Amino acid sequence: MGKAKPAKHTSAELAAKAKAATQNAGGGKAGLADRKGGAVGHAKYKCHICGQAAPDLKTMQIHHDAKHPKLPWEPEKCENLHALTGGVTTQGVAVRGSIKKK
Repeated sequence: MGKAKPAKHTSAELAAKAKAATQNAGGGKAGLADRKGGAVGHAKYKCHICGQAAPDLKTMQIHHDAKHPKLPWEPEKCENLHALTGGVTTQGVAVRGSIKKK
């Protein structure tokens, strides 16, 4: 047996590694824009009446029924923000800044 210590990983350490691999946490302006979802954010649809953003049409319909009950629901009038920007909202996951060591 060698002198090297066998690697033992705790469940918290493994969870932290998995989170770091799938989370946008890059520093600076590029990382900030990416964490916010790029040019349009992570929301896909925008209400044509008040401008409220929603991730899908079902959520937009819930918003419409709650906030604009007197107006008819017309999903074709909701703006698809992802289509306006070419379908790309973020640069990708696993964008992470440096880990400060003490």
